[in-house]
Amino acid sequence: MRFTTVTAIAAVAVLTACTESNSLPSGTSSAFCRPHAQQSGPSILQNATSAPQIATAARLGLWPRKGPSARVCGDVHAGFARCQAWLRTDIQGLVAPNTPGGYAPSDLQMGYGLTSDSQNNGRGETVAIVDAYDDPNVESDLNVYRSKFGLPACTVANGCFTKQKYTSQTDAPWAAEESVDVEMVSAICPNCKILLVEAASTSIPDLSSAEQYATTKADYISDSWSIDEGTETYDGDYQAGCGTIVAATGDHGYDSTAQWPAILPSVVGVGGTSLTSITPRAETAWSQAGSGCSKIYGKPSFQSALKTDCSMRAQADVAADADPDTGVAIYDTFQRGGWLVFGGTSIAAPIVASVFALGGYASANPAGNLYSHTSGLNDVTSGSNGGCGAPLCNAGHGWDGPTGLGTPNGIGAF
Repeated sequence: MRFTTVTAIAAVAVLTACTESNSLPSGTSSAFCRPHAQQSGPSILQNATSAPQIATAARLGLWPRKGPSARVCGDVHAGFARCQAWLRTDIQGLVAPNTPGGYAPSDLQMGYGLTSDSQNNGRGETVAIVDAYDDPNVESDLNVYRSKFGLPACTVANGCFTKQKYTSQTDAPWAAEESVDVEMVSAICPNCKILLVEAASTSIPDLSSAEQYATTKADYISDSWSIDEGTETYDGDYQAGCGTIVAATGDHGYDSTAQWPAILPSVVGVGGTSLTSITPRAETAWSQAGSGCSKIYGKPSFQSALKTDCSMRAQADVAADADPDTGVAIYDTFQRGGWLVFGGTSIAAPIVASVFALGGYASANPAGNLYSHTSGLNDVTSGSNGGCGAPLCNAGHGWDGPTGLGTPNGIGAF
């Protein structure tokens, strides 16, 4: 089947008293969070165990495959964030009858040992996505994606999907990022509720205000964007005292300037891999996965025994699929054509946040919990993201820069 060519433009109890509000919290210097909801109790969703098995591009032998790709979001000025999605520029539409290109939810679940957990866990949990600008098509696109892959509907009407927006301004690259994020939550945790918080802009004050709102409403927050570290003004908005915050480490490969907020010791920094096979799983470090050493944040206790070649905090902590050559199917119609294939650490971040939600623990120290449960991760031991050698650039046994401790192998580490 020919592809159509187009031009692309952790297990610890919550230790902190939490508060909940129906409005945006004031101030930017301290963390806000909500009481953790247990997984027991009724669900508004059809149980995802009833989802049918359908043909996917991977099962038909049509995925993965190499091809050209481009960053979705362009370079930005200081003080503004860039999303970390990549788009395959050679693939649009279906690659076989009724079959989008890229990995489908069942492929990702199988590759990361999550099939049973994805079907049975997640009820009562909410994963929040923090992005910028409004995507007016995001709910309808989300449900085309879910319907295609046999997942239960997730709508405003049934209480599964909520959108909190702080602007009506639209932006096509960030709209694509929003589709990527909500659909990856759906892929990994189809029983989870999804909260999309749309910041007024890509400025760090606006994104941090959105982060504050997300942490009042959800135990698991995914940030698929980054800026160069250098300001500590908004660090308090990313403290994980009552939940788990994950963030993408970027798409520049090894970088002498670490990426914020992923570099914060309170945040789980998510790197990227090339998931070249799901059965059996075969995975290497993605050549563009972000890694680096902080110049601001001291080495946290959970990294103290590791050789990271950093005297300070090192990233990443964990990883998931990010290579556009092994990317995922996404449905996005805001100034785009429907079925597309995306990659980037934008894919990996919501995958990891959703695995935390499957585990059902809003840890007070989510990154530290990963380092205490490495047996529940796939150690990625090959591939490189730059010329600085091991362990900051070359994947190897144990921790390394591009993939951290490895990728999910069930929910044991989460």
